[in-house]
Amino acid sequence: MRVNKRTIWIILFIQLLKLHVIMCYFGLAARDLILPVTLGYQVNIDDRLANNRLPSSKKLCDMLVLEKKQRRMCKRGKGIAKSLLESIRLSVFECGYQFQYERWNCSSDDQYRMNILRREFKETSFLYAISSASLVNTFARECSRGSIDRCTCDESKNLKNKEAWLWGGCGDNIKYGLKFTRKFLKYSKRRGKDIRAKVDEHNSRLGRKIVRDKVKTTCKCHGVSGSCTVQTCWRQLSPFHVIGQLLKDKYESSFKVVTYTNQATGKSHLVKRLKESQDISEESSAPKTGDMVYLEDSPNFCTASKYSPGTVGRTCQKGINCDVMCCGRGYNVKSVTVKSACQCQVHWCCYVECKQCMNEEEIYMCK
Repeated sequence: MRVNKRTIWIILFIQLLKLHVIMCYFGLAARDLILPVTLGYQVNIDDRLANNRLPSSKKLCDMLVLEKKQRRMCKRGKGIAKSLLESIRLSVFECGYQFQYERWNCSSDDQYRMNILRREFKETSFLYAISSASLVNTFARECSRGSIDRCTCDESKNLKNKEAWLWGGCGDNIKYGLKFTRKFLKYSKRRGKDIRAKVDEHNSRLGRKIVRDKVKTTCKCHGVSGSCTVQTCWRQLSPFHVIGQLLKDKYESSFKVVTYTNQATGKSHLVKRLKESQDISEESSAPKTGDMVYLEDSPNFCTASKYSPGTVGRTCQKGINCDVMCCGRGYNVKSVTVKSACQCQVHWCCYVECKQCMNEEEIYMCK
């Protein structure tokens, strides 16, 4: 069954309605950075689906609690509001995917995420980086798909876009994605006024850098009998799972930082704090652009708190992460019956017939 783009957006909107509130933040560098997508009116989902109707772009922009200039950007052109929603979806799902087997599983629950975003843990740093990366990724892709009326394919001067378009090689518009994201995040509420803002800006830049650095050039040959007499090339984003994994690696090797004020210039800078007892004026260094940084040590996430529901009852993988996830408490073993396809046969032409088999499987749940 072929699913068109409008149907996909209807499904996404229905998901938003079911969740009622989605915590989105777009890596904004501000103390008050919780931006709820609030759908505060009654709506009949079945009617909207049946009538194939979605809110207007203006209405979608109003659902996002944005700064005045950000809302103006949102309403400026076709496709921008939907791209912002797609960016939220991408960052939320990728964060959950990367941390699904960790003590902190990047829960999308409003209150837990709100409390984490009010602090400066490693987890907060990851949220800023992944949200910034998803903005660049989403807008670069939507340009190449023609979803945004303010941009088209990749605009790099060294690529012959007209020829690339002719041969089906429409490149992702990385330039527009980076430009839009930098400008959009520039209009945050309290940008650059304190150490938290500096840390958030640093991690947001990291997210954009990872996406930019992992862009690859794809080429296609055209000619008689497969010869490469004519070749068109275009730039292409890496799969977002690749970006998410790289940011997860940065999270694992992140640095705690403090501010150091240069007495000569009076300017304050972020410096790595490698040891708590270390004099920050000596053997300290500024974090590199490729480093993820944070200010506060994270809670252990083992027990229920305002930052997470804890790990009691979480499913773990025996021999892989149960000891870590269960925090030394051990785990319970539960047998479940799982239905799966088996004894499949291919029939000419053209379908596969399978039987349904019932299998007993063991799952391991933290005590």
